Amino acid sequence: MTKVLRLSVNDRVELFNGMGGLIEGCIERIDRTGLDFTALEDLKVILPQSTQWHVFAAFGTLKGGRADWLVEKCTELGAGSVTPLLTERSPSISENRVDRLQRVILAAAKQCQRLHEMTLNAPTKIGTVLPIVAQSKLSFLAVAEATPLISALTSSRKESNGLIIIGPEGDFTEKEVKMMTDAGATAVGLGPHRLRVETATMAVLATLMLWSDSQESPDL
Repeated sequence: MTKVLRLSVNDRVELFNGMGGLIEGCIERIDRTGLDFTALEDLKVILPQSTQWHVFAAFGTLKGGRADWLVEKCTELGAGSVTPLLTERSPSISENRVDRLQRVILAAAKQCQRLHEMTLNAPTKIGTVLPIVAQSKLSFLAVAEATPLISALTSSRKESNGLIIIGPEGDFTEKEVKMMTDAGATAVGLGPHRLRVETATMAVLATLMLWSDSQESPDL
């Protein structure tokens, strides 16, 4: 706060704990070891958004910081959780990378002032996801040449929870697509171009977050 944002004594700040807790106060004293904060009001607890989109993306084999970017932007856009999806073409993700991604989420939550920290789930195989898909009323599976996402949304009713499922760089196998659509996922297309995993994830998540917001807004 003092080194990057250049805040000083008596400046008002808000602190949050990543679980909806929010408290307002001011900086009382600054020294080389840190600062003293004085609370000016009682702790408030803010409820999470009513609509939660949960991302299942096969990004275990992404290189060059692309997995970090995917998780960071999911945090900023408001995803409820991200789960590394293990597929035939993306079979693993290292434990070291999972630890790093958790740090990325924390930093992104601070940067975008997100009161509820996004959850990073343990890597999960498709077979484990199928019952979750079957129980979800809205599950969108990104598949090349499928019905455009916007067209699918015109016939979809708003639900409080939904799933976004994105395949690996080599895409899902036909068997995997059939397994998930048989479980209840809706295959959706994202235009004529082949997108990277992180690009497809952002395209679907951003669209669904805006759609969810529009569904909650009152008619003018």
